[in-house]
Amino acid sequence: MKIGLAYDLKEAALFTPGCPDDALEEYDSPETVEAIAAALETSGHSVVKLGGGRDFITNILQNNTDFVFNISEGMGNHRSREAQIPAILEMLDIPYSGSDPQCLAICLDKPLTKRLVTDAGIRTPRWQLVTDYSQLKEILLDEFPLPAFVKPAYEGSSKGIRLGSRAETVAKIAEVAAELLEQYKQPVMIEEFIAGDEVTVGMLGNSPAKVLGMMRVIAKKSSTSFVYSLEVKREWEQLVDYECPALLETNILDEIAGSSLEIFKILGCRDFARLDFKLSPEGVPYFLEINPLAGLNPKSSDLVIMSYKLGWTYQALISAILNAALQRYPQCVKG
Repeated sequence: MKIGLAYDLKEAALFTPGCPDDALEEYDSPETVEAIAAALETSGHSVVKLGGGRDFITNILQNNTDFVFNISEGMGNHRSREAQIPAILEMLDIPYSGSDPQCLAICLDKPLTKRLVTDAGIRTPRWQLVTDYSQLKEILLDEFPLPAFVKPAYEGSSKGIRLGSRAETVAKIAEVAAELLEQYKQPVMIEEFIAGDEVTVGMLGNSPAKVLGMMRVIAKKSSTSFVYSLEVKREWEQLVDYECPALLETNILDEIAGSSLEIFKILGCRDFARLDFKLSPEGVPYFLEINPLAGLNPKSSDLVIMSYKLGWTYQALISAILNAALQRYPQCVKG
């Protein structure tokens, strides 16, 4: 099968002066693109590198691909940017991997995701949305639980999630929120900080989806104020250990697994995803967010690290994602 590979490279993206230093964080490296291409080719497919943005439009029209393996994060600062490539593919009636435009647009919108998940009865930290400076001055934060956590509303790949995102006072909340409004040009979420372990969950498949595994993120220097921030992720080998399978009580694991399956279904995710939870000091799980377009860097992405710890090869993980997608397109599977 001739598979097109859709992606956005850091090197190809335009860095605008004045943007935060993590502006290109969600885009991929050549290492990731080459690793996925090699895995697909090892499975017997030919691969066409389509890139992203305007290049993708040109390349998809010039190449007669049977299927597209999509890891494109999309261009710009739009909350629906991850939906850009799937929307084009649906317009052209070309099969592709991963979630559809609606799911991707919803999941990048953290407040909307939280509303849907909360309506389903799944626990998430208390939160409040700030859309502009005037609202920041008007809202009442005196009764908001402290410490709080402040982050951009429409970002992934830990963009805007810094060690300084944890705020101990109302004044600090206002300070961090004002900075984020200026830097990221989008609404900001003020969220209750849950001072416990972080657990990330890998999902694979469809009808039904399955939990690949659960991985606990453990700081090498124990702290009740630990934040799995961008700084930590950039230096993860020195700063954290990954425990997979997560050594937690059965009832906690069962609740996280059940919530993950329900969230995956509610939001309409397909093929694969990764979800983040925090545990309170009492072991109560709180849903944080979901990434239906989880990173696939062969060395540093959480989903990949999790799969390695569970005995998977990179080849097996990419094949599982591809096979899950192909089950939705029987016309692509030759007997």
